[in-house]
Amino acid sequence: MNSHSNAPASIATPQEPASNKLDRYLGNTIRQLRLQHSLTIADVASRAGISKGMLSKIENGLASTSLDTLEQLANALGVTLSKLFNTYNLPTGNTQHIKNGHGMEVVRRGTRVGHTYQLLAYDQGPQKTFEPFLISLEDSGEEFPAFEHPGTEFLYMLEGKLEYRVGNETFVLEPGDALTFQGEIPHRPENLLTMPIRFLAIIHYNTPTTAAEDNAA
Repeated sequence: MNSHSNAPASIATPQEPASNKLDRYLGNTIRQLRLQHSLTIADVASRAGISKGMLSKIENGLASTSLDTLEQLANALGVTLSKLFNTYNLPTGNTQHIKNGHGMEVVRRGTRVGHTYQLLAYDQGPQKTFEPFLISLEDSGEEFPAFEHPGTEFLYMLEGKLEYRVGNETFVLEPGDALTFQGEIPHRPENLLTMPIRFLAIIHYNTPTTAAEDNAA
């Protein structure tokens, strides 16, 4: 007795064979190098001792070739054989691209109306090594508590004018000014002199931290 199921059959998406991927990569690399040196297919084919038709197929990823031929092509292009492979299969990592105005808004101790933190990068995983914030201040009457946290903090002034306190010292920050200090020292905006104020605050944790209540300003 045959059993029948009404569930649709799953369709597997075929993966490109690794050999085809490598052929396309090498073809693109060889073409780019040839064009960078203003060489024609005939020029490179003649120097490498292969036919123009074969070189055209290689550049279009339609033909595999031996290491000997690749070495001849590398010589014809004036590069080493390793140069043909140096960007193949590079790890992608966890690259993050945050568009202008799309940083994650976060609420931290002392955050009020007119005081905005935008987190510009997010550490993956349970531990964080650094946090970059874009901080915007728009209320000149706001008062701030002292902030303390692990690691080193770097401030870079983008707009406005601000008097910033670190421990017993105060510093006037204007666009283009930078300030670096240890986060364990109590620190805070002291006086908001010219509004609006925008600055970058980047915290680098000397050792990765999982603390949920690190504060910066």
